[in-house]
Amino acid sequence: MKTIKRYLVFVKPYRKEIIGTILIGLLKFGIPLLFPLAMMYIIDDVLLNEELSIAEQSSQLYWIIGGMAFLFIVLRPPIEYYRQYFAQWIGNKVLYDIRDHLFTHIQKLSLRFYSNRKVGEVISRVIHDVEQTKNFVITGLMNIWLDLATILIAIAIMLQLNVWLTLVAISMFPFYGFSIKYFYQRLRKLTRTRSQALADVQGHLHERVQGMNVIRSFANEEYEQKQFAVRNQRFLAKALDHTAWNAKTFAVVNTVTDIAPLLVLFVSALFVLNGSLELGAMSAFVLYMERLYGPLRRLVNSSTTLTQSIASMDRVFEFIDEKYDITDKEGADVLTDVKGAVTFEHVTFSYDNEADPALQDIHLNIPAGQTVALVGMSGGGKSTLVSLIPRFYDVTKGRILIDGKDIRDLVVRSLRDNIGMVLQDNILFSDSVKSNIKIGKPDATDEEVIQAAKAANAHEFICKLENGYDTEVGERGVKLSGGQKQRIAIARVFLKNPPVLVFDEATSALDLESEHFIQEALEKLARDRTTFIVAHRLSTITNADTIVVIDDGKVVEQGTHKELMEKQGSYYKLYSVQELEA
Repeated sequence: MKTIKRYLVFVKPYRKEIIGTILIGLLKFGIPLLFPLAMMYIIDDVLLNEELSIAEQSSQLYWIIGGMAFLFIVLRPPIEYYRQYFAQWIGNKVLYDIRDHLFTHIQKLSLRFYSNRKVGEVISRVIHDVEQTKNFVITGLMNIWLDLATILIAIAIMLQLNVWLTLVAISMFPFYGFSIKYFYQRLRKLTRTRSQALADVQGHLHERVQGMNVIRSFANEEYEQKQFAVRNQRFLAKALDHTAWNAKTFAVVNTVTDIAPLLVLFVSALFVLNGSLELGAMSAFVLYMERLYGPLRRLVNSSTTLTQSIASMDRVFEFIDEKYDITDKEGADVLTDVKGAVTFEHVTFSYDNEADPALQDIHLNIPAGQTVALVGMSGGGKSTLVSLIPRFYDVTKGRILIDGKDIRDLVVRSLRDNIGMVLQDNILFSDSVKSNIKIGKPDATDEEVIQAAKAANAHEFICKLENGYDTEVGERGVKLSGGQKQRIAIARVFLKNPPVLVFDEATSALDLESEHFIQEALEKLARDRTTFIVAHRLSTITNADTIVVIDDGKVVEQGTHKELMEKQGSYYKLYSVQELEA
C-alpha cells in the first residue's frame, strides 16, 4: 500500500530498535506458552501418575511451580518493562520526525493555501492525525508480529500434541479472514470521514475562540452556539456511523473466534472418552485455544487501530502533498549587495487564475532609496501590489525586478532577508517582548535589541512593563495596546536593517498620539532605504518622492503631492475629502 510505504520512510531510521523490541516481545509472549505444557505435565505425569509416591509428587510439583514462579515473577516483569518502553520510545521518535517535517512543510506553503484553509484544520492534521499514526508503529510493526508469532508457536506446539485437534482448532481461520476483509474496507472510509468532521469542529472552534471579543460585542452567543452545534452534530453523526460499523465488526469476528474453542472442547472430550487423548493433554489444548484465539481477538482490535492509523496517514500525506506555489527555481541566485531599485514591468496578478485580475498592467520604476506611497480606495489592489515584492504570491503576467534581477530568479529566503515589513495588524507571538523583537534578527545581542527598541520609540514603554523586555505579551500581543504592538513590530525591522521596506497601512488604526510616535519611527527607519507605503491617511505621505494612485487594480495617477494636487484628478479628490473630514 502506497500510504504505508511512504510512512515507512519515517520508520526506517529506527528499524534496529524495532527488531530489538520484537525480540524482547517474543520472550514476553513466549513465556505464557509454557503454562499449558506445565499443566499437562502436572496432571498426566505427576497427579495421575500412580507409580510416584506422594512425597515424589510433591517434590516435582514444588520444582515445577518454583520454576514457573521464577519465569513469571522474576524474569517476565523487566522484559515487559523494556518492551513497553522501547515501543513507546520508537513511536514518539517517529512522531517527532513527522511533526518536524510537517512544520517545515507548513512554512513553505504559500499564503494562497492559508487563505483557503482554516488554521484549526491544519493544526488537526499536525497534532491529532499524526498522533493517531503512532499506533501503526506500536501495533502494526510490533504487536501484530508478536501476535502472529504467538499463534504460529502455539500451532506448532499443538501439532506435536494432536494433529486432528489442531486442525479443528484452526478450522475457523478462513471465516475469520473473510470477516476482516469484508468489514475493514468500509471501516477505513468511515474513519477518514470521521477525522475530517473532527477537523471541521476544531477549525470552527479555533476561529471562534480567536474572535470571542467579536461574538460578545454583538451578543451573538446564542447564534454561535447553534453554529457550533451544527458542526458538532455532523461529527456526532459520523462518529456514530463509525461506532455502529465497528460494533458489527467486533460482534461478527468475536462470534467466529468463540466457535472454535467450543469445537475443540467437544472433540477433545470425545477423544478422552475413547481413550485416544489424556486428560492433561485435553486441558493443555483448551488453554492453548486461549493462546491461539486471544491474539486473534487482539488482531481484531489491532485491525481497528490500524484502520484508524492508515486513515490518519492518508490525511497527513494529503497535507504533505500540497504543492508549493512559491519555490526556488533551479540555479536561483542569492540576492546580495542590494541597492534597492524596484521595477514593476507590466505586472498583472489574479488570486485565482480564472478570476478577474486584482492588478492589471502595473508599470512602475522606483529608484533606490526613494519613498513611494500607494493610495486609493479600499480594495483597489494596494496591499496586493506590495505582497508581490517579497513573493508572498507570484505575478500572473509581467515581472518584478530588484536591482535589475527578476525576483523569480532569486532564492526566496535571500529576497525576504532584504525586505522589512510593518503591517496594519502585526502578529506578536505569545512570548517575551525581547523574543518578539529578535524575530528580526534571532542572534541579536540584548544591546542590539535595546537600540532597535529605542529607534522605534518603544524602549520607554517597554521599561515600564512589569518585567521589562522579559514581559510576556500574551497570544497575538493581547496584553499590549495597538500602538505598542506597532512599535515592537517596527523595532523588529530596525533590528533586521533591510534595504527595502514595506509599510502596509501601519498607522491607520491608531490614535493620534500613537500615530505620532510611530510616524516618527517610520520616517527614521525609511531614511536612505527604498520604501513602499500603503497609506489611508494621505496627510502622512505628502513628503513621499512618488505617490501612486491605484484604482480597481490599475495605476491611474503618479507624481509628487504637489504635482497631483495641481492636476486635480483622483488624488486631489481623495485628499480634499479627507481634509474636509478632518
